[in-house]
Amino acid sequence: MNIENKSVLITGANRGIGQALVDEALKRGAKHVYAGSRSAMQHPDKRVTSLTLDVTNASQIQKSVAEVETLDVLINNAGIAIYDDLSNLDVLEQTFAVNFLGLLKVTNAFLPLLKRSKGAIVNNLSLAGLAPLPIIPSYSASKSAALNLTQSLRALLVRQGVTVHAVVLGPVDTDMNRGFNIPKVSTESAAAGIFDGLEKCEEEIFPDPTSQSIAEAWRAGVSKALERQFAAFVPQTAANAG
Repeated sequence: MNIENKSVLITGANRGIGQALVDEALKRGAKHVYAGSRSAMQHPDKRVTSLTLDVTNASQIQKSVAEVETLDVLINNAGIAIYDDLSNLDVLEQTFAVNFLGLLKVTNAFLPLLKRSKGAIVNNLSLAGLAPLPIIPSYSASKSAALNLTQSLRALLVRQGVTVHAVVLGPVDTDMNRGFNIPKVSTESAAAGIFDGLEKCEEEIFPDPTSQSIAEAWRAGVSKALERQFAAFVPQTAANAG
């Protein structure tokens, strides 16, 4: 998947990794970048179209679909992280509404365009989806669920020519990680690593040094082996539907 001359949509594009992904896509020669965020944003490059896109808002999702003519790459980047201890179910519901259901709703809405282009879906996840970070357990659980969802979508869509990629992010210098006194990579470095992994067609993309340290163990591990085995249960009729 070479980004040059491709059409890319990025959710959560107004700051942090999302903003860096917009700039990296432009740097790599994207033909058109749709920048989705909860409030309208401005960008000096004429290749960028701003979309008012709250991933929990069904009407905004449908309006955004109507504004996108062609799409080669969907990057589900929008997400929230709230410090909690699982005692408040409202936090859990809010987190899953964005990080899990929002991701799926946006994916389903843009799937017809991606099937037409034989495109790619990129879901920005986290190391906390592989093992929980107990100070943000709702976030960790939502990213774990989103990883499982990503693997299912991969098996369901492969025969329709749509590739599905999970980005396993380590610590990045964003607002979410401000309170952690740990080594972090810049948003620009993370964005470059994400597109590098996509261009190599990596199913799981490990875009930073911390995540890269477990990449080979993950790819050779039991979870990845089970994913491949279970994918064989997808009926040909279901895989080819749509």
